[in-house]
Amino acid sequence: MVKEEPGKYPYTRGIYENMYKDRLWTMRQYAGFTTAKESNERFKFLIKNGVKGLSVAFDLPTQIGYDSDHIMAEGEVGKVGVPISCLNNMENLFKGIPLDKVSTSMTINATAPILLALHIALAEKNGIKIKDLQGTIQNDILKEYVARGTYIYPPRPSLRLVTDVFEFCSSHLPNWNTISVSGYHIREAGSTASQELGFTFANAITYVQSAIDKGLDPNIFCQRISFFLNSHNGFLEEISKFRAARQVWANIMKNRFGVTAKKAHMFRFHTQTGGSTLTAAEVDNNVVRTTLQALSAVLGGTQSLHTNSKDEALSLPSIDAAKLALRTQQVLAYESGISNHPDPFGGSYLIEDMTRNYVEETMSIIDEIDNLGGSISAIESGYMENQISASAYEYQKDIENNSKIILGLNKFKNENELDPILHEIDPLKVEEQISSLKKIKRSRNNIQVEQQLLKLKKIAKSKINVMPSIIKCVKNECTLGEISDTLRSVFGEY
Repeated sequence: MVKEEPGKYPYTRGIYENMYKDRLWTMRQYAGFTTAKESNERFKFLIKNGVKGLSVAFDLPTQIGYDSDHIMAEGEVGKVGVPISCLNNMENLFKGIPLDKVSTSMTINATAPILLALHIALAEKNGIKIKDLQGTIQNDILKEYVARGTYIYPPRPSLRLVTDVFEFCSSHLPNWNTISVSGYHIREAGSTASQELGFTFANAITYVQSAIDKGLDPNIFCQRISFFLNSHNGFLEEISKFRAARQVWANIMKNRFGVTAKKAHMFRFHTQTGGSTLTAAEVDNNVVRTTLQALSAVLGGTQSLHTNSKDEALSLPSIDAAKLALRTQQVLAYESGISNHPDPFGGSYLIEDMTRNYVEETMSIIDEIDNLGGSISAIESGYMENQISASAYEYQKDIENNSKIILGLNKFKNENELDPILHEIDPLKVEEQISSLKKIKRSRNNIQVEQQLLKLKKIAKSKINVMPSIIKCVKNECTLGEISDTLRSVFGEY
């Protein structure tokens, strides 16, 4: 048996020879609050405390294409993230933050082209060349149909928007990750670790094939594909899962698509610790859970990491909890010594056996989805969603019959626990967001807005890339909701 080494195909032991000895993983903290101004303050706090990359959480209306003043947004503005309806909101979000110096990750899917357009418009307004922008747009719409639900349009036109982003970025944003194919939300919805990998890679295969069918070169655009995985409590299992993922992706790139570019073979991934593993009871236990999960991610070779705050099962993170979550990563990075050793568990009989099993199980799931006609067919038939639901049901049964122990939930329950101090949403700030948006809509050039939206509608009906038109729309003060509605009129809703 040939001994595998870090930095060499199929990258089981890591995509770089020295891994963190040369460069630590990017420490990100996911944040987004009731207003862009409030979110900007949290971003600056995190940067001051050592964060190297920002990760933006958007509120639900923004995720599904509604402005803050829309009737469908009522009661949801700023609840689970920052509301972004227009370029002015984007300006306030990144005020005083150099977009060409700080890497930005945006967890957005159905409205990903619009948020990317806003990011580009803001950079250009600030005199920044868009080729210098670094970051990631999640842009993974397929998993929304089976795991999260923040889709707008049917799968096939949604896939067109994804590949339009690929095409545009490959020409204009060479340092931008055009997609972060997400297994995280699949796992949060209740899948097993093998399903997390299998469904994620099946979706990635669909994206790659769609881009190839559009005429794009996989040796180029596949270099900018990144992934987003979950880290749960199974310490050794998660390390093995991450190792297996690198091997599977390298083989898919080389053997399925014939890709020769070395960088395209590399499975680059962001990890977030498992939100669904956090408990509302005894929130301090979540610090231990998160530490364990973060350690798995680092030992598994992640390129980027977000550590959940202890109070996230109850509310948006408080500032003290967010700081502690960041310090958890920093202790691992600067005090533990583990960054000096690439893939330190490599060679362990148990780890290698688990890695092989994950590779085999993942490939078996991919083959099954291929036999169904690919990811879109597996989504439309309900196959993926049913598989995830069945796994979630088994997991919940194990908790309820006490065969799976969750401290504070089904064992060692503390009946006299004090309530933690939580982050609260200020209703006055919600009103401020809505009234500000209404004022912008009244004072802008609405004839110009209508003209740009009509042009976008015409382009959406054609096969022309929509990104340049969306960028023109946001520069002319069209809102996210108006652009989404224009695309709804062409593509319909799912």
